[in-house]
Amino acid sequence: MLEVEGIHSFYGEAHVLHGPSLTVRDGEVLALLGRNGMGKTTLIRSIMGLRPPVVRRGSVRWKGQELLGLAPHEIARRRIGIVPQGRRLFPSLTVLEHLTTLKPAGARHGWTVAKAFEFFPRLAERKSNRGHELSGGERQMLAIARALMTDPELVLMDEPSEGLAPVMVQHVESIVLELKRAGLAILLVEQNLYSALALADRVCVLETGRVVHEAAASEAGHDHATLTRFLGVH
Repeated sequence: MLEVEGIHSFYGEAHVLHGPSLTVRDGEVLALLGRNGMGKTTLIRSIMGLRPPVVRRGSVRWKGQELLGLAPHEIARRRIGIVPQGRRLFPSLTVLEHLTTLKPAGARHGWTVAKAFEFFPRLAERKSNRGHELSGGERQMLAIARALMTDPELVLMDEPSEGLAPVMVQHVESIVLELKRAGLAILLVEQNLYSALALADRVCVLETGRVVHEAAASEAGHDHATLTRFLGVH
């Protein structure tokens, strides 16, 4: 479905991505791993057409069609959703307003507000609360629900468990697994290694803007030498 090939991304003159390539297959979860500052968020932003960074070389293809050069809203209309790092909610908008500001992707739109509230009952209870009134876990649920309102086939998730209590991390994991069972493909950036391994079909390790390792998640969990070398896990 998604093919990233040899992209080079820059923040000004700072060369951050040095030609990584990866593929996200239909209905799978691919976890993108790496220490802080290795280019994971830059890769997510490059795929989604968000600036900065500027992509100077390479290719990002979705179902065979090139995405580079398209505006983020044009990419979203191709049924690609994003759950950005830090959630990026509007403090003054209510939960309901967050879910109704995006128009459906088309006639096949399957995610309605009612369905989102069924999937996230806590949000239904808080539908009149504003973004700044929600807990960290509720904000993360809302960020995911907002991404689903475009009826995506692929969701890019950047650090969904960041800053959450362990019980909420488990809840977010269950949400990701449920979305996977529903047939969504997910590119997951996750600092929590054990969470990533529990959710992913495959893992891809990024080091200084390059893909240095790729393996099935079941194999990666037992490859202690690679985990130690690139992720500092002992």
